[in-house]
Amino acid sequence: MAQAQGLAKKYMKAFFKGFFVAVPVTVTFLDRVACVARVEGASMQPSLNPGGKKASDVVLLNHWSIRNYDVQRGDIVSLV
Repeated sequence: MAQAQGLAKKYMKAFFKGFFVAVPVTVTFLDRVACVARVEGASMQPSLNPGGKKASDVVLLNHWSIRNYDVQRGDIVSLV
């Protein structure tokens, strides 16, 4: 029984150690590099949501290009 408790304690410690490393890394990546967003509605038709379908499109928003002012003609820019 004591061995099982020691093993559970070891796994919990490893879990929390990984959790406290993974969460800040993930939040920083989503804030600084890129994130995923849904595009809904008719505002971006026909480029996104073609044909007036009810389903939404999923896009990757590249934060890195905006920080480096690497926006070109034809790029879709999302504002919050």
